[in-house]
Amino acid sequence: MIKSMTGFGRCEICEDDRKFTVEIKSVNHRYLDVNLKMPKRLNLFESSIRSVLKEYLQRGKVDIFITCEDVGPETVHIRYNKDAAAKYLEYLRQMAQDFDLEEDVSLSVLSRYPEVFSMEETQEDEEGTWKTLEKALRGAAGELTAARMREGEHLKADLDGKLDELGAHVAFIEERSPQIVTEYRQRLSERVKELLGDVQADEGRLLTEVAVFADKVCVDEEIVRLKSHINSMKQALENGEGVGRRLDFVAQEMNREANTILSKTTDLSISDRGIDLKTLIEKVREQIQNIE
Repeated sequence: MIKSMTGFGRCEICEDDRKFTVEIKSVNHRYLDVNLKMPKRLNLFESSIRSVLKEYLQRGKVDIFITCEDVGPETVHIRYNKDAAAKYLEYLRQMAQDFDLEEDVSLSVLSRYPEVFSMEETQEDEEGTWKTLEKALRGAAGELTAARMREGEHLKADLDGKLDELGAHVAFIEERSPQIVTEYRQRLSERVKELLGDVQADEGRLLTEVAVFADKVCVDEEIVRLKSHINSMKQALENGEGVGRRLDFVAQEMNREANTILSKTTDLSISDRGIDLKTLIEKVREQIQNIE
């Protein structure tokens, strides 16, 4: 199934006194470019997070926002070191005596000295943390994938319509091309007759001129290739995901054939159709940029 590269997914999981919220948004990009924003305490899971994402995404610029909230008992404890405070106080008083200074040690000053107060964090349960985080990550990635698939269906329908239009323009050019040679021969014969009057024209020379003209304006090969490219693109759209780069290449080749037709033709109606072809191909390419 065709997937767009644009989408959004969100999931919130609360387990084992932890609540994880994961939001993922993606837009167009040639490659898979993942940008992570999460608390520092989760940095050790970065490699695992990227590995999980590769199961869901092949291309796109992806922004992931992860928040973690502890909803259970406090995990940070403050420890008061009475012995360290007593030593600091002892030496401060000794300094006051040694230098004949006023003793003005206050509680706020003493509490700022190192090791008087220290914070102790409860050891992180890495396995449990990753288990909950992975659930939230996969939930958000699943929502993102569903959104990209829905958008992909819209893209496929739009591209199918545009490819049918391209096919109609190619069919017109294919039908019109032989008529150009016939019309050229008729005009050439009339012109020669005007110039020579009753004198008989050299039929062989006339046929040679027509053959040269026919070879110069022939677009049979371009028409065959355009038909093939249109069918190839339709088939790729039916086959499923991961076809964005292939479709972009095919669209470039289609544009090349349209340019060749425009450079060869001397017919106004085919020129108009050639311009329509290029315009439609450009629209197709713009849409393809959204496909994974």
